[in-house]
Amino acid sequence: MDIFSLLDQIQAVARNGLYYSDNGYDSERYKRILNLSAEQYSELLDTSSTEIKQNFLAETGQITPKVGADAAIFDEAGRILLMERVDGTGWCLPCGWVEAGEKPCQAAIRETKEETGLDVTISRLVGVFTRLPHQHGGLHTMIAVVHLCEIVGGSLELSHEGTRLKYCEIDAIDNWHATHEEYARAAHKMWQADGILPSVSN
Repeated sequence: MDIFSLLDQIQAVARNGLYYSDNGYDSERYKRILNLSAEQYSELLDTSSTEIKQNFLAETGQITPKVGADAAIFDEAGRILLMERVDGTGWCLPCGWVEAGEKPCQAAIRETKEETGLDVTISRLVGVFTRLPHQHGGLHTMIAVVHLCEIVGGSLELSHEGTRLKYCEIDAIDNWHATHEEYARAAHKMWQADGILPSVSN
């Protein structure tokens, strides 16, 4: 287990403990554990431990991995639609967090519209991927639900979330956001199968 995976589990235990504990002594222990993990994050990332702790405490309830939805869109040549993120973390599929009361497939459609201007429909489920904590890929465990999509309307338009938006050859990208290369390659393999798998709604 690397240090980021360890810290992710420690801070989750501390935050869950603070949420559920009704014992003052236990609460103090959980606060101490949370402070220690925030201090270690601070050293590794050169960020204020106070800021890190505030971000932790801003989320209440049971601490579980976040769920994201991604859309894989290909042109006729097999190039995938990617956005270069404005935060400088590389090229990604259209994606975003699943909101309350929303299915992952609905989130993928919504995020695609917001980030690319395109209206899409879901063709099939590519897969469910787990992204473990990593310094360059996100500090917390997250689940990505990746969908193969087809364009049904709209027009390509860059949003404020990106600096560039275009169809790319997968092998031509050397600066991927987090684990999006894995998603892109899995989706491309399915796209090449050309409709062998049935459509799904998740």
